[in-house]
Amino acid sequence: MPSKIFLRERRKVEKGEKRPRFRVLGVSGGDLKIYVKHIRKQEVEQLAKAVGAEVVYVKVDRKEKSQ
Repeated sequence: MPSKIFLRERRKVEKGEKRPRFRVLGVSGGDLKIYVKHIRKQEVEQLAKAVGAEVVYVKVDRKEKSQ
């Protein structure tokens, strides 16, 4: 079974923001340790390719703020 890296989109991200967009939730299998909380999609895909891991994007339902 290949390693898996679980990510979700950050909650307080805005369009055009120049900050990492994803949060690492966990890593399954393998000896991979990620030392950052927030990571860019391109960075995580490079990590996954280097260690032969699969990237899993966890969907989160966003609730609209009621006014």
